[in-house]
Amino acid sequence: MLENLAPQPADALLALIKLHNADPRDTKIDLGVGVYRTADGATPVFKAIKAAEAKLLADQDSKAYLGPEGDMGFVNALIPYVFGADFDTAKVDGMQAPGGTGAVRLAIEVAKRAGIRRVWMGTPSWPNHAQIVAASGLELKTFKHTAADGTADLPALKAALEDAEPTDLVLLHGCCHNPTGVDYTPAQWDEIAPLLAAKGVLPLIDLAYQGLGEGMDADAYGLRKVLAAVPEALVAYSCDKNFGLYRDRVGAFYAVTADKEALAKAMSNGATIARASWSMPPDHGAAAVRLVLADAELTALWLAELDEMRDRMRWVRDRLAQAQQVGPIAMAPLGTQNGLFSMLPLSSEQILAIRERHGVYMAGTGRINIAGLTNGNIDQFIEALRDIATA
Repeated sequence: MLENLAPQPADALLALIKLHNADPRDTKIDLGVGVYRTADGATPVFKAIKAAEAKLLADQDSKAYLGPEGDMGFVNALIPYVFGADFDTAKVDGMQAPGGTGAVRLAIEVAKRAGIRRVWMGTPSWPNHAQIVAASGLELKTFKHTAADGTADLPALKAALEDAEPTDLVLLHGCCHNPTGVDYTPAQWDEIAPLLAAKGVLPLIDLAYQGLGEGMDADAYGLRKVLAAVPEALVAYSCDKNFGLYRDRVGAFYAVTADKEALAKAMSNGATIARASWSMPPDHGAAAVRLVLADAELTALWLAELDEMRDRMRWVRDRLAQAQQVGPIAMAPLGTQNGLFSMLPLSSEQILAIRERHGVYMAGTGRINIAGLTNGNIDQFIEALRDIATA
């Protein structure tokens, strides 16, 4: 029967990783993989996580199953950071998921069971968003996320909402938009929230980079504004970036409803879907986060490390923005964007040329990981862009 399978195209990012690893040049630059790197190119384990893991090693007395909900201590410890200290916790419940990807998949599947038929999504978006919607069997509708002037295209979202129906889900990035780095402003979120409520659609906020844009509370502004306006919403959260737990796959799925009965239904369906999908999520990373958030000193250490990450990425963005214009490429907008990613208007020929001539590896869409640039190769990257800008 396996002979009946059709071959599938290789994942573009995984293929890029292999190409980069095989490149013998010492000067090669990896701007494809979405991980944070320090000034010298390392991706270290957080000191706060190391301390929590040491405590976990010393004190953990069992690795017995926790159930499909995972580590609920972890799930509940995140709530004040995600939803705000004053949020009514009776309206929200959640469960652990294997990374933000698992949380998005769980949210989409719960929404489908609830009667959602279509998903609206701004483009470009994280490629896995569309793949997850396709795998669920729901119809995907799109609108432009970025306007011609490089800001978030609020009119495009408004036009999409005019066509939306109550059986639709609207997927929005909470902050640090992947892949553009272009976020809705607080003033735009102030407009978006009541529009979502008026249309009666189900919002799904994907908050995968909290703390890496403007700060923990600032990055949650849009999410909290939406939740204050709508009766129900879904949230997909990731700790992979802001705790540096990429390979441990640490995420959470939350549902917010107007009454306890609806919340219980959402969670029971989530648990059933999780059980059939991955049975139980991996616990180690979530347990480490729980221990960090349970200890005031470790929490302070984690937040300080997060501040350092955010400050470094802002510094890299400012350095790139100082170039202003590299041939036809406008660099200044990079300084106003947030998070790990931005997109450069490069053709496929230019992306291939910068890889072959200079060992700069980026996605075929022109997406670059800002944090992939070290203090020592920013100027090298700008010069490589200058070389291929007219190719």
